[in-house]
Amino acid sequence: MARKFFVGGNWKCNGTTEEVKKIVSTLNAGDVPSQDVVEVVISPPFVFLPVVKSSLRSDFHVAAQNCWIKKGGAYTGEISAEMLVNLEIPWVILGHSERRSLLGESSEFVGDKVAYALSQGLNVIACIGETLEQREAGSTMAVVAAQTKAIAERITDWTKVVLAYEPVWAIGTGKVATPAQAQEVHFELRKWLQANVSPQVSASTRIIYGGSVSGGNCKELAAQPDLDGFLVGGASLKPEFIDIIKSAEVKKSA
Repeated sequence: MARKFFVGGNWKCNGTTEEVKKIVSTLNAGDVPSQDVVEVVISPPFVFLPVVKSSLRSDFHVAAQNCWIKKGGAYTGEISAEMLVNLEIPWVILGHSERRSLLGESSEFVGDKVAYALSQGLNVIACIGETLEQREAGSTMAVVAAQTKAIAERITDWTKVVLAYEPVWAIGTGKVATPAQAQEVHFELRKWLQANVSPQVSASTRIIYGGSVSGGNCKELAAQPDLDGFLVGGASLKPEFIDIIKSAEVKKSA
């Protein structure tokens, strides 16, 4: 089953109004493959969502970097899924390792958030990944399987979910999982979905890679059979993000 290549740009906690306008201008001018070949989603900080949505080219979509688990109320500083829907923001990133590690979000909490966001009609980029200590201990698959299980136990419809495998040791460090390392985990995740969810979900769910993806390494990574795209951090703020989007052509010609 063909899976459309997916490239997400996670700006994290970066940007000023002028910087955002400059990045959007670069994206709007970029010569990239058509929507039939690649789906592109840009995720600026909350405060810039409206300006990015209103000024970004129509073939790119916008995502929030997080949302809350309830409709609203006395949750100072949080943003509800309903607010994102009201602003016509179609995507949200949930379970990013920086929220898991810095803010103590458990896999169960992330699973609950994914289920709630889906129930409100949002599309979800659900992040999973192991730390360096866990990889060195040989527990990579046990960790990412447990993180995926916490999501799978809470949802039934996977059509609006993209899984983002992001080894924590490769995020923002300049270290990148080798194409073989990335492929191995993506393959095992797909096998886990087949055994624990369904063969159809395994075949159709996009599993993307994140962790120091750049214009220099994206093509080799994109060529891996079970790797369906990228969730890009730092490089999504730079012109090379266009080159990363273009790496979808590697999959198209494979």
